[in-house]
Amino acid sequence: MAAAKRTDVGLLVGAVDQGTSSTRFLVFDSKTAELLCHHQVEIKQEFPKEGWVEENPKEILLSVYECIEKACEKLQRLNLDISNVKAIGITNQRETTVVWDKITGEPLYNAVVWLDLRTQSTVENLSKRIPGNNNFVKTKTGLPLSTYFSAVKVRWLLDNVSNVQQAAQEGRALFGTIDSWLIWNLTGGAEGGVHCTDVTNASRTMLFNIHSLEWDQELCEFFGIPMSLLPNVRSCSEIYGLMKGGTLGGVPISGCLGDQSAALVGQMCFQDGQAKNTYGTGCFLLCNTGRKCVFSEHGLLTTVGYKLGRDKPVCYALEGSVAIAGALVRWLRDNLGIIKSSEEIEKLAKEVGTSYGCYFIPAFSGLYAPYWDPSARGIICGLTQFTNKCHLAFAALEAVCFQTREILDAMNRDCGIPLSHLQVDGGMTNNKVLMQLQADILCIPVVKPSMPEITALGAAMAAGAAEGVGVWSLDPEDLSSFIMERFEPQINAEESEVRYSIWKKAVMKSMGWVTTESSESGDPSIFSSLPLGFFVVSSMVMLIGARYISGIP
Repeated sequence: MAAAKRTDVGLLVGAVDQGTSSTRFLVFDSKTAELLCHHQVEIKQEFPKEGWVEENPKEILLSVYECIEKACEKLQRLNLDISNVKAIGITNQRETTVVWDKITGEPLYNAVVWLDLRTQSTVENLSKRIPGNNNFVKTKTGLPLSTYFSAVKVRWLLDNVSNVQQAAQEGRALFGTIDSWLIWNLTGGAEGGVHCTDVTNASRTMLFNIHSLEWDQELCEFFGIPMSLLPNVRSCSEIYGLMKGGTLGGVPISGCLGDQSAALVGQMCFQDGQAKNTYGTGCFLLCNTGRKCVFSEHGLLTTVGYKLGRDKPVCYALEGSVAIAGALVRWLRDNLGIIKSSEEIEKLAKEVGTSYGCYFIPAFSGLYAPYWDPSARGIICGLTQFTNKCHLAFAALEAVCFQTREILDAMNRDCGIPLSHLQVDGGMTNNKVLMQLQADILCIPVVKPSMPEITALGAAMAAGAAEGVGVWSLDPEDLSSFIMERFEPQINAEESEVRYSIWKKAVMKSMGWVTTESSESGDPSIFSSLPLGFFVVSSMVMLIGARYISGIP
């Protein structure tokens, strides 16, 4: 006899959280915001050349289907009725660019990830065309001209990939960030899929006017991108279309936010001046500035925070973006092999409790806020014979905290009112050594909610609150509050300042490291330099000959 269905939970809302390193599907109780179940799949990153970062759009899509089905199986094992899932929200890695064929549904190239640096020469050429006294790109978009954002990635694809060029000329090409690629496929794909995005993802393309909330013709002409490629822009909370097929067929997709905006909503930062910092692949500090665009004078971005309904006002945010945070831990695991799992870094760092004067600048994709220097590269300095992998692990965690300090300082200067504490979320916040380090380096308390899945929660809230769904109230008195874990600073401010000043000195040494030519050659081989290659080969021959003549075994 089948077990009785549980009746102690409310109506359910699902959330796809498609990040840079993994895809997850999570199911929440709309009444209590309790996370009921989830499933996760890691995403493979490809590095075809130095500075290039790609992912397979079809692998991303299949991972979403897999996560949905597996999570639904877990729901059934919990005796929860799948028919109670009333909406699905989507949150995603921002800026990552996909171009696909609307007839066949096939991607025309791999997804070019936000971290990718191949467009540096494109950025330099375009920057020469912007008048010094009229940076219309930044005025309209709130963004600096950078490899980070989607427009230059689309430009590169149009210039370098014949499939993309031909499809664009024939009117078959569609562009989208990951949210658009997923919504189009989940709502039918080539058989009537909905080609749309939301205001938060659109605001990260460098093609979107954040004042008018529309694609900007002048920007599209500047970057040479046909407007026919672009998705329709919608609010973050409305029904975009219905799921086609699968266990959740017929369920509306009704929430969509870029991951950092979703975290802002999940942390319930709905008031001016409220801020959160998310520790994921990168690190992103967002401060709600309400209905006014605040332009930074200290290297931060102005971006769309959220728009929770077609007729609801848009709220803006100031953002400090750090490219490498969790990605540094993954690098230590996959490239250096000094840890076997991401969780192991906490144990190593705890063993020594210090970096012993070792400093790590993880500028793998240049430096983002507040420097915006694409020529910077990663360095480790302060090494001695005493340095071991535990010190490196500690230095890596410190690097995440120092980068957060830099963007928090910039935000305090722009806003004029220093934050009294920092609200945090993201996978790395499970690391207690990191959280304590962060409080020590900022000299303010760090506050972490008991609910770990804040980004997915934000997408679920937007989906459940959409007109026509209405299962999740966003009224302040109805919102569930979370138990908070608090980390207080445990070192004196003077010690914190000394460590921070040495970090800043190391940052200066990482800058101006590469030229455009060397960063785009993609050929790390020493033999690309013939004289050097000849010298190395000659030296090896001479050494082998000497050993042979002298009879050394």
